[in-house]
Amino acid sequence: MIIGAHSILYSKNPEADREFLRDVLKLPHVDVGEGWLIFGLPPAEVAVHPSSKNNVHELYLLCDDVERFVEAMRERNITCGPVQNRGWGLITMLSLPGGGELGIYQPRHARPRQMRARGARTPAAARARKAATKGKARKRR
Repeated sequence: MIIGAHSILYSKNPEADREFLRDVLKLPHVDVGEGWLIFGLPPAEVAVHPSSKNNVHELYLLCDDVERFVEAMRERNITCGPVQNRGWGLITMLSLPGGGELGIYQPRHARPRQMRARGARTPAAARARKAATKGKARKRR
């Protein structure tokens, strides 16, 4: 049923933020026309936190070394907030060119296995299929 997630960043300067995601974070993207870019993301996870209000959502990108990420952004004159240890991870807030912020964190909690999109094959299944195809090709010769 579920094949992925679509996240939305609202921005007062969407062109600048799209350029940042494309050129600085180097996220793969497709141009769907009129300057609208849709970006591919690495595998994702979702958690439900308690709140006094509904419809409050947050987006964080995960990294394997937040200190190294902050240094790489500093080298490009991009501001990140101080790295904070929250127990479950190390987190910083990245300032986007459009004026918003994007959370970046290095998880320290257990990570769930990733869902496979329907029709996706595991690397082992792909190798087995390739080997089976090679065997059929040899028999035809």
